[in-house]
Parts: sequence; structure tokens; C-alpha cells
Amino acid sequence: MAVYTHVSAERIARLLERYDVGTLVSAKGIAEGVENSNYLIETSKDRFILTLYEKRVDASDLPFFLDVLDHLAEHGQPVPPAIADRQGEKIQTVEGKPACLIAFLPGVSLGEPNADQARATGTALGKLHVALAGFEDERPNPLSLHGWQELAEQCGPALDDIQAGLRATVGEELAFLEANWPDALPRSAIHADLFPDNVLMLGDRVTGIIDFYFACTDIRAYDLAVTHAAWCFDDDGGGFDTDRSQALLSGYDAEQALSDAERAALPVLARGASLRFLLTRAWDWLNTPADALVTRKNPLAFLRRLEFYRSTGSEVFAA
Repeated sequence: MAVYTHVSAERIARLLERYDVGTLVSAKGIAEGVENSNYLIETSKDRFILTLYEKRVDASDLPFFLDVLDHLAEHGQPVPPAIADRQGEKIQTVEGKPACLIAFLPGVSLGEPNADQARATGTALGKLHVALAGFEDERPNPLSLHGWQELAEQCGPALDDIQAGLRATVGEELAFLEANWPDALPRSAIHADLFPDNVLMLGDRVTGIIDFYFACTDIRAYDLAVTHAAWCFDDDGGGFDTDRSQALLSGYDAEQALSDAERAALPVLARGASLRFLLTRAWDWLNTPADALVTRKNPLAFLRRLEFYRSTGSEVFAA
């Protein structure tokens, strides 16, 4: 499960007294997610999500994340803004952790998306980027090239405990990406973590894009590369779905047209996306205690994606 911090019903009821959202009817911990503690809250008026920020989320970054959500909501995008209390405050402290009460969105996260659902996600990401074109606040991406180098150094020789030769593979890829990273491409605020569990759907329709807690300012097409790596493979990274890939790219391009330079850079950006998740998963794999409540995710699933992108080149992303 993914509830790191237990919050009693009594504590939640006291928190809700600060808001105009009704009284507590029920509260249930949500097992999905690996970064934060989440509770589904039902009140006498509506449903909400209570999120306590743990692990990688720095409280000083929360205003940026919430401003992104507010901007997108104002532009009609299906995102869940945080709810302000009667004093206008959105960030609370619950059990010593920063926390927010967030609007509830309908829909389910998909375990096995099809091509139509991938197309809808590409369309939704394209619309998201169009809406973010006017967003001026910035937050550097701590999990770009410099961050990957730091993670690789922190994992060190232990990478080879995951798989023999992994440390050398990571070092080679870092050298390649440092020499070939397309810094001159258009930049904007991006989601940076648009996996299927961060997209809510009803049928083939996107009803919500959630969990903006890696949002940052970076290369816009990198966001598409992350989404491609997340949506177009089997969970273990061993099977690539061409139909999902083409649908995702087509849906995106119809809303936020890719320039020739962006499309040409997608193979490199996808290699970077694969390395990013390989390294964060490797760090978690090596540093999560055996008795932890969180299930570790296998970093080799993204090594397989990386190997795929290295071997296929630009044909995957051709128009």
C-alpha cells in the first residue's frame, strides 16, 4: 500500500472544519501511488482527496505545483486543483507533513491501455502543453541530466547488484546523453510523469490528469518522450506496442504539432526518459527496506526500454 502516514478519522474531521466542504462521512487510504499518502474523503457535500506529501516532494515546491494546477483548471483542462480553506490557504500541516485537500475527479487508471486510450492520452497531453504555453513560473527539473549523474554516483557499484554490467551501461548512456542532449528545443512547464496511473479514464475518454508532483520547466517534447516510454510497452519493458505508439504520437501531434527538430530529437529524449526512471527505480530498489510497505518497482523494466530505443533509432517516431 502507499499510505505512509496514518491519519485518524478524528484528525481528518477537525481538518475539514477549516473548509466549506461539509462534514466527514468516510475516509479511506488509497493504495495506489508510491510517493505520497492519499486518502479518499467523502463529506456530506462531495468527494475529495487528502494528500500528505512524503519522500521526494519538497514543501517549498508545492506552490509551483498548485499554481500549475490552477492555471490548467482555469484553461479548462481536466486536472484536480487544491481546495482553499476559509482563510484562503491551500497548504495545511497534517501529522507534521504538508498536506492539501484536492478536488476528486471521476475515472479509473488503466493497467492495460489500448490504442484508442493511448490516442486520447496523447491528445490530452497536447492540450495540456497548449494551455501551459502562457504559464510563466519556472521550476528547474531536478531529475534531468545533472540529477541522473548524481543518482548514478549515489548508486555506485551497487548498480551491478541489480544486474551485472548495469553500472557500465548507465555510464555509457550518461556520456551519450550529455553529448547529444537537445537543449535548444522549446521549453515549458511539463508534467514529467504521465504514466497510465496518472491518467483517469472512462472508456476511451480522459477524465483526469493527476499527480503533478514532478512538474517542472523542461523540454516540452521530453514530456512526450516520458509518456511514450510509459504507455507503449508492457510493464516489464519487454514488449513494444506499435499501435499504441502511433496513436499516442498522432493524438499529441494533432493538438501540439511537433516541429521537425522535436521529432528528430525524440529518440534521444526517450533514451533520457528511460534512463531517468531506470535510475530512480534503481535508487529505490537499493534503498527501500525489505519490510517497507511499498512494493519496489523493477528498474530493469526501463533498462529494456532504453535498449529498445537505442536499437530502433528514429523509425519509431517517424511521421
